[in-house]
Amino acid sequence: MRRMTRMFVTATTAVAIAGGGVAAAGTSFAATGHPAQAAATTAVTPLAVNNMGLSTTQAKSVQRWLKTYWGYTGAIDGQLGTGSWQAMQRFLKAHYGYTGAIDGDPGPNTVKAMQRWLKAQWGYTGGIDGIAGDGTRSAFKRFANAYA
Repeated sequence: MRRMTRMFVTATTAVAIAGGGVAAAGTSFAATGHPAQAAATTAVTPLAVNNMGLSTTQAKSVQRWLKTYWGYTGAIDGQLGTGSWQAMQRFLKAHYGYTGAIDGDPGPNTVKAMQRWLKAQWGYTGGIDGIAGDGTRSAFKRFANAYA
């Protein structure tokens, strides 16, 4: 095994010197790699949990409501992740003008639809701006507490 390693290192060094030096050897070999392999190593990360200021207990209440009415199939764990937000987006699409994808990302369009709902039902008095500030979070807590 040592002999093979030594032969490989010697051959690599010879190729590097012929190709323009040891520093260039790494880049010349890297340039000949397969682009598909580089793309295949890109990790897909799940969306983070976003409880919008709710406690775990409050988020569990929301998940139970989503499970009962809006097709949430995940665990009742108090972590509003992708599945919880997809169910919320289904609700908001059906009743409060959400027009985005059912992707589980509680971005500005989701928040705007939430704000319309919270304004109509849960005492939100702020603007429909897509920013989940204190007023949005307080109204969402009122909803969660009502279903506790």
